[in-house]
Amino acid sequence: MYAVIHLGGKQYKVQPGMTFKVDYLEGEVGKPLELEKVSLVVDKEKVLVGKPWVEGAKVKVTVLEHGRDKKVQVFTYKSKTNFKRMQGHRQDITTLRVDQILYPGQEE
Repeated sequence: MYAVIHLGGKQYKVQPGMTFKVDYLEGEVGKPLELEKVSLVVDKEKVLVGKPWVEGAKVKVTVLEHGRDKKVQVFTYKSKTNFKRMQGHRQDITTLRVDQILYPGQEE
C-alpha cells in the first residue's frame, strides 16, 4: 500500500512505516498530524485517483524531529568585472514517520 501526498508544493510517495524529510512544518515533536492532500492511493488491486484530491483520504504521520538540511553553496561569478560572491544556505526541515494511510471504503 502506498499514497502520493502534496506537501509544501512538492509530491511525496509514502508507505506506512517509512520516514521522510519535508520543508519545515509547524508541530511539536512526538505529536501526530493528519495530511489530507492525497492525490493517489494504491492498495493491492484497488487504485483511487483524486481530481485533484481523493475525498476522505488521510495520511497520519508523527513528527520525529526538526532540524536543518545540508549546506548548499551558492556561487555567483561575472566575467570581465572580477565579481565573485559565495553564499551558503541551510533549509529548515522536519522529519516525519508515516503511521497509517486511510481512505474511504477501506476494510479494517
